[in-house]
Amino acid sequence: MTSETTEKRLALIHRVIVPDKESPKEYAVLVTDRRSIFIRQKSTRGNFWLRGEMSYGTALITDVVPKTLEDYEGNSLDSLTLDAANLTVSHEEIVSLALKKEEQKHRKYDFFVRLTMRMQKEVFQVYDFEMVYRPSPNSETTTKFYMVPLGAYFKPRRRTQTREAILREYATDALEIFQKVLSAKIVAS
Repeated sequence: MTSETTEKRLALIHRVIVPDKESPKEYAVLVTDRRSIFIRQKSTRGNFWLRGEMSYGTALITDVVPKTLEDYEGNSLDSLTLDAANLTVSHEEIVSLALKKEEQKHRKYDFFVRLTMRMQKEVFQVYDFEMVYRPSPNSETTTKFYMVPLGAYFKPRRRTQTREAILREYATDALEIFQKVLSAKIVAS
């Protein structure tokens, strides 16, 4: 019996954005009962747009269809783990996972976003997770990832929900997924 047959795929978080010095990177997060695999997604837009999406909390381009668990059924967990573009974190290595709300940092070129917020009478609230883990006994790593749903997730809900409610729901759904496997290590703020 291989380890993969006993490891259960629990859920897929469609999209998170991980900041990087060069350019933010888009990932889907496959959560199993033993580890979280950040699966690098094909870049859907440029650096400028991704940084904006991390600030606004929502995808600005809506033509990308979210992947599902079924999309990854054909991939073995080991092959996903061995792919150098992906990031794998064993749940045993995780020290803490905190859900946070990031304060808006207004920049000059955000004028139209601020104008839109004022017209819609809404705040574009960004939620992010900060994951602290120990890949080896002598090192501790922190990975921050922003909860930025794809437009295909966001747009249909926008007819009946506020922007804030949709973004909160997306972050809360991810929090519930992680709570199933990391119950004692999670902090929500």
